[in-house]
Amino acid sequence: MDYRLAAPADAATLAEMNGHLIRDEGHRNPMTAAELEARMLRWLAGAYEAVLFEDAGRAVGYALYRRDPDYVYLRQFFVRAEWRRRGMGRAALAWLRENRWGVQSRVRVEVLVGNAAGVAFWRAAGFRDYAITLEWEGDPVG
Repeated sequence: MDYRLAAPADAATLAEMNGHLIRDEGHRNPMTAAELEARMLRWLAGAYEAVLFEDAGRAVGYALYRRDPDYVYLRQFFVRAEWRRRGMGRAALAWLRENRWGVQSRVRVEVLVGNAAGVAFWRAAGFRDYAITLEWEGDPVG
């Protein structure tokens, strides 16, 4: 597996994988491929960095993150379905810690509560529950 810092020219590839991530995790984000690409370009031009995970030049996953003062915020992490359950996600996290973030860095990731596979992955990778975000939509209870 090869790892490289993504460039703006990679925005379409990142957006395509982001679309798969949105569907896989059950997110309600309605953005089109073009909107995802434009957003990715904005993020890469700002505080975010992305690393592509590649096999023989083919993108098989990515991580999108930013460094905040007290931790690294891992906004998106994706591995293509056909590459999952092979240790690739763990290997990518190890590479990121050693080569981009620093082994002592605190890393935060948000996972949708309905994404059982995602929750299981992050816990198996050593992440612990830290906070729960609650949301209220619709009519008031009462």
